Amino acid sequence: MKVQHFFHDKTSTLTYVVWDEATRDAVVIDPVLDFDDAAVSFSERAVDEVVGVVQAEGLRVHWVLDTHAHADHVTGASALALRLGAKTAMGSRITEVQAFFTPVFGLEDVLVPDGSQWDALVPDGGEVIAGSLTLRALHTPGHTPACTTWQLEDAVFTGDTMFMPDFGTGRCDFPNGSASDLYDSIHERLYALPDATRVFVGHDYQPGGRALAFETTIGACKESNKQLRATTPRADFVKWRAERDAQLAPPRLLFQSIQLNIDAGRLPALDDKGRRFLKIPVGVLE
Repeated sequence: MKVQHFFHDKTSTLTYVVWDEATRDAVVIDPVLDFDDAAVSFSERAVDEVVGVVQAEGLRVHWVLDTHAHADHVTGASALALRLGAKTAMGSRITEVQAFFTPVFGLEDVLVPDGSQWDALVPDGGEVIAGSLTLRALHTPGHTPACTTWQLEDAVFTGDTMFMPDFGTGRCDFPNGSASDLYDSIHERLYALPDATRVFVGHDYQPGGRALAFETTIGACKESNKQLRATTPRADFVKWRAERDAQLAPPRLLFQSIQLNIDAGRLPALDDKGRRFLKIPVGVLE
């Protein structure tokens, strides 16, 4: 199994192309659609980078997967799937996130919160077959209720559930997020995996200005994750996470991202004059 990472500097996001070197069967995890918030415009620069590697390596991408509905960048899932002739998949609890945010953005007339925006919704323990590759969905709620860790052979792709040991875990103050759920997802589910399991994280914020790092192991996380080790009591983590989250500002692209990501990254439909509009709800965070 070969893993190629892409780092989106503006949002500190990691995208992964994963493939079988013998068969060239592949998947893409957590792609990014570029958004210029000053110009309010979209581009496919990051998508182009992924497509370039796929073409250069002669890969056959079967699925484009997201770990959750991101709140800090727009997913490139739909754009990339269209470019590559692939299908899209998401953890099945995404419908809970859709149900919460559809009325927040006044999208009731254009978005049905049933997960039909993806080609497949994958239940906990369910599988995605990509030619010779088989990925297992591990539901790891906490950061959001729909967070899914994708497991493939000796590796897991954790999205925002767990980061490099020197940074810790994802925040839990988004709607229906839960520090207690996150504790269970990491301590009881991920830490139950073999210590040698490779961990590929969804973001790297390079604390202290260190070089980019995106791969660790379950054993290293259990021993040294600065927020949640194998020995960390639940009450201590939940208390610390609540106090920490109370100090964090909302993600800069929260509203721009979520309204598109609950629709698998599709841009808003054109109106009768050929215009697109994003919605910014007022007073929601007060």
